[in-house]
Amino acid sequence: MSETYELKTIGHVRSDFPEKFGIPRQAGIVDALESAIILEPEYRREEALRGLEGFSHIWVIWQFSEAVRDSWSPTVRPPRLGGNKRVGVFASRSPFRPNGLGLSCVRLKSIEYSSSGEPVINVFGADLCDKTPIFDIKPYVPLSDCVPDALEGYTKMTKEHILSVHIPEEKALLLPKNKLAALKEILQLDPRPGYDDSPEKLYGLSFAGYNIKFSVKNDVLCVSDIEKIKR
Repeated sequence: MSETYELKTIGHVRSDFPEKFGIPRQAGIVDALESAIILEPEYRREEALRGLEGFSHIWVIWQFSEAVRDSWSPTVRPPRLGGNKRVGVFASRSPFRPNGLGLSCVRLKSIEYSSSGEPVINVFGADLCDKTPIFDIKPYVPLSDCVPDALEGYTKMTKEHILSVHIPEEKALLLPKNKLAALKEILQLDPRPGYDDSPEKLYGLSFAGYNIKFSVKNDVLCVSDIEKIKR
């Protein structure tokens, strides 16, 4: 019989992604992307974060809350392998895992405190959907966490290709200036699944309260519209 353990949610992420589509496939590859970790009341204690400000990066352990399932498969199909080739679930970073846990290394921007002393942890480069449950936070320690000569496995063949991104000036003006750089980085990395490359298809990406419509042809991504999402 498998042992079970209880995990307590210590906080949630506040990010510009209300849904999965468009979220960077790994943490840290879109450094301009800003997010915040909002702690639950029980953990909003300044002493719990004492010393964390001295680190440049942190590990975040979280739940794939948008991919919760009652069952699991020993193999998965990574999108960047075309969506057809299978690899072992433990040789992947697929969200469809026995425990649905994610691990991200993000850059610490700041820890801000409200007038009542409640902390907000601001980070760069998170690959998390808005409201993602957070289970733990740990400092990144270069001495032990950095392995310069680590092998890449099959990911060496699936490194991201960079698209050219064209956003008409009149459309770019519709987006807040502090969000434009992150959006360009997100689009450059090609948010489409690896097996979906139809040049006629119009895609929609929800980001920072806006619906970004775009198409891709010959490795050029063209944004056709940016619309404010009505709430």
